[in-house]
Amino acid sequence: MQQSGVPGSRGCALCPLLGVLFFQADAHVRGYVGENIKLRCTFKSSSSITDKLTIDWTYRPPSSSRTESIFHYQSFQYPTTAGTFRDRISWVGDVYKGDASISINNPTMKDNGTFSCAVKNPPDVHHNIPATELTVTERGFGTMLSSVALLSILVFIPSTVVVILLLVRMGRKSAGLKKRSKSGYKKSSIEVSDDTDQEGDDCMAKLCVRCAECVDSDYEETY
Repeated sequence: MQQSGVPGSRGCALCPLLGVLFFQADAHVRGYVGENIKLRCTFKSSSSITDKLTIDWTYRPPSSSRTESIFHYQSFQYPTTAGTFRDRISWVGDVYKGDASISINNPTMKDNGTFSCAVKNPPDVHHNIPATELTVTERGFGTMLSSVALLSILVFIPSTVVVILLLVRMGRKSAGLKKRSKSGYKKSSIEVSDDTDQEGDDCMAKLCVRCAECVDSDYEETY
């Protein structure tokens, strides 16, 4: 499936933490049912990346204080094996590039809610955790219609231009022929030579056909 996830706001508050560790995440992300959604989370740390670094993603449904762990990373990715997001969370980050992003596969409108990304890289410790509000909707008829209209325009316009150019060229050629006929236009020696060569070629072709017929008749008489 194609990756989607449209940041509704890049006002991602850089969250200073105790030590020199910074988080950055999209405040709002909009996606569509059935189309993979990427939840971005990046971080910067003054400490070296070691096997002690951990990443935890949690989810909180709308109008609820209950949170659930949906992803854990420490040297290796551990997506949740239970709950609503079972087998639907993929790791798309790279800790050595400061990327802690994940992807939600086959999202539904039931996935709407708040997602939080927490990164710990000792000796740095986190203080504020950035949150991302996810809104998943169905692709409406208007969206599909606009896509079809765009595709039609991309195909129709070039075709129309080509047809117009051909008509203009044919019109100019026709006007030129009429002008020549009215002015008593006579063929040049080159054009006459071309016509003569064409007639010669036709005669030669007919002669070859006649010779082939003669040979065939002689062959039949022999037997």
